[in-house]
Amino acid sequence: MAAVPLGLPSARRDTLARRVRLLVAATISYNLIEAGVALTAGAAASSTALIGFGLDSLIEVSSAAAVAWQFSAADHETRQAREHTALRVIAASFFALAAYITIDAGRALLGGNDAQPSTVGIVLAAVSLAVMPVLSAAQRRAGRELGSVSAVSDSKQTLLCTYLSGVLLLGLVANSALGWSWADPVAALVIAAVAVKEGREAWRGDSCCPPAPAGTPASDNTACSCGPDCTC
Repeated sequence: MAAVPLGLPSARRDTLARRVRLLVAATISYNLIEAGVALTAGAAASSTALIGFGLDSLIEVSSAAAVAWQFSAADHETRQAREHTALRVIAASFFALAAYITIDAGRALLGGNDAQPSTVGIVLAAVSLAVMPVLSAAQRRAGRELGSVSAVSDSKQTLLCTYLSGVLLLGLVANSALGWSWADPVAALVIAAVAVKEGREAWRGDSCCPPAPAGTPASDNTACSCGPDCTC
């Protein structure tokens, strides 16, 4: 459980909590749309990468929903009490994502069906590559200042979706232009390893970003013991 942000005014805590709720709602809404488009396009093109990306979006919804539940409480004490449960859900989401990616990538490397080119998939991956970093950074800043490990952990999962979007985009373009069907699953296995690492940290409740002291700007990197990226 994250420590209570010492010296952070109650009004500021409430403002940050509202910001997290809005960001989580935006993340859930986008991921639901993303999942629908990816699953439909993936089925049409027989693309395991696109289908996996759509399932990843649904997993992210479960993680964001856990944070939304935590921050639905009106008072700070209740939100703190719900932190542990939210972190468990986020960790489980990371592990589920890593397991699916590993199985799906292994199946692709061992000779799955060749996917057809998908223009819809390329556009979706490009849009997600632009949208997800913005949502992740905004939630991470709010979570760091608020001292919420769950909000920071959920922002990491959103950031992981950015990496997946990049992998998906490269894989779809490579498959369409060069016929390199092996590129996507190989890169996906690296992302699966990162997901396991983040899941372990969320399960333990690790946070390299303690609550910022009162008056410290959210953009001040000294508020995080591991620097601006908060990835330790």
